[in-house]
Amino acid sequence: MIMADEEEKGYRWETEYEKTWEALQEDDEGSLQQSVDDIIHKAKRRRLLEKIGNVRLGMMRHLFLIIDMSESMSDQDLKPTRLVSTLKLLEHFVEEYFDQNPISQLGIITTRNKRAEKVAELGGNPRRHISTLHSLTDKVCQGEPSLQNSLELALQTLRHMPSHASREVLILFGSLTSCDPGDIINTINTLKEHNVRCSVIGLAAEIRVCKKLCHDTGGRYGVILDESHYKDLLNQHITPPPALSNTESSLIRMGFPHHQMNADKEKSEKPSLCMCHLDSKTNQGFSNSGYFCPQCKSKYCELPIECKACGLTLVSAPHLARSYHHLFPLDTFREVPISDTESNICYSCQLLVQEQNMYVCDKCKKEFCIDCDLFIHETLHSCPGCASSRATQQLTQVAAISG
Repeated sequence: MIMADEEEKGYRWETEYEKTWEALQEDDEGSLQQSVDDIIHKAKRRRLLEKIGNVRLGMMRHLFLIIDMSESMSDQDLKPTRLVSTLKLLEHFVEEYFDQNPISQLGIITTRNKRAEKVAELGGNPRRHISTLHSLTDKVCQGEPSLQNSLELALQTLRHMPSHASREVLILFGSLTSCDPGDIINTINTLKEHNVRCSVIGLAAEIRVCKKLCHDTGGRYGVILDESHYKDLLNQHITPPPALSNTESSLIRMGFPHHQMNADKEKSEKPSLCMCHLDSKTNQGFSNSGYFCPQCKSKYCELPIECKACGLTLVSAPHLARSYHHLFPLDTFREVPISDTESNICYSCQLLVQEQNMYVCDKCKKEFCIDCDLFIHETLHSCPGCASSRATQQLTQVAAISG
């Protein structure tokens, strides 16, 4: 457990006096640049080494974002305000979340004036969630938040999700207080019983109840230092988390509908309402096209989604293909001193490498700089050298056929 390790280490001010500046050493010319570069290099490399392979992941994620919209979110320690900065970072988070988790769903809950409100149901359409975030910029931050009401509202939906799915809550909490109607410890125990993983990103200071919530449910807790650190903490929740030990393993029946006109050809010219907008007060889902469930012919306007009529999970084939890299991540490149390489030019960006080390793919033997190494493993998920080599392509095809 992450929180258990933090408790063992204690707080920094409770430990021995540390002379952190001694890590910076001057070179022969009296410059600190080399020490600074080494620290930056180690930090970049640590991002790749922290990723653990051969771990069972919760690929089908159901995540609720809980956004604090209390009076504290109008503070200006983040420019222009905490709320505006949060919504701006969440737009990028939503795009990356669905790019890295195409068969997952996301919902949004806000809390202010001691109440919680669900402003976006669980769904797989990033454009709809981003438009919801845009609409929140005009809202006024008022009163106190209610952590318990927000968690209970998220639990009402998450408790009915399939047992094989990953149930998660991410709370962006700017207040130092929470006005709850009952004992929040009982709510935390209920969340733990239903395998709901709760994580908190604090915008002010560490709060004991938030730390206990994350510790008991297996989530992460972090307090931001600045806007850049805020973005890094959010990005930690883009990658699928390890599945809980008591998560069931089961075969999942899926349907792969295509976008088409009405399933009934005789009624192809007559528009109809999709199942995902039955309770909507607008006519947004009223059209003559959509995705039709191959089992019960119910219509939906977006994928992925679980059919409300027959319970079949509806996805598209590209969604599953894009989830492949989480289960079989690209191998970490081998770090080699630049003196042992054939050239000091990166194969990817074709620029002269100024660092002391380069990174070599063990399959194609191509050499890369640290920035391209990060881009390949975090965004591309495919080695450019292997992809452009006919020999490695043939080996991959043979392995796929034999597997």
